[in-house]
Amino acid sequence: MLYIVLVLVLAALGLLVTALITASSLWAWVSIGLSVLAGLILVADWLRRRRRSAAPAAAPAAPAVSTSEPEPEAPVEEEQTTLIPASGDLGDPADTPGPAPADASAETETTADPEPGVEDTPEADIAVLADLEDEVVVVDEHPRYHLRTCEWLGTRDTIPIGVGEARQLGFTPCDRCNPDATLVAAHR
Repeated sequence: MLYIVLVLVLAALGLLVTALITASSLWAWVSIGLSVLAGLILVADWLRRRRRSAAPAAAPAAPAVSTSEPEPEAPVEEEQTTLIPASGDLGDPADTPGPAPADASAETETTADPEPGVEDTPEADIAVLADLEDEVVVVDEHPRYHLRTCEWLGTRDTIPIGVGEARQLGFTPCDRCNPDATLVAAHR
């Protein structure tokens, strides 16, 4: 059925080009007629397919009567889902289980090695640091910047960044590796 529509559309296109070349309105009207006919065939085909698909759904099949033993039903696997409250209140974050650590050492690293404190930097040193482009490192989701040699970093993934940029972005210096004091001393 769709091949017929394709042929009609191609014929209508050819007649339209012919009408434009010859400046004859007769060919243009024939082209329009073929296009309308192709559209009607498409609508008729759509209605026919719709009726066909609606017929099986409307008439449910009667269960077949069998004289043999009934087949055992296959066990149904239940899918477990986690529901999120619709109100938008997700509750206490402490109640939400986090991802399981890859190994026990990862768990002890995060619980035994808390976030380091903030290094106390004098105002004069802050002015010097603003102009420096020396590289420090930050850890995603943590507020401190560190020297590469900081023991707190351990095996954490680090992101290199300039010390001035780190301060502009709101990172604060680590009190374990003292990056501000180290960098200022290196530049004086």
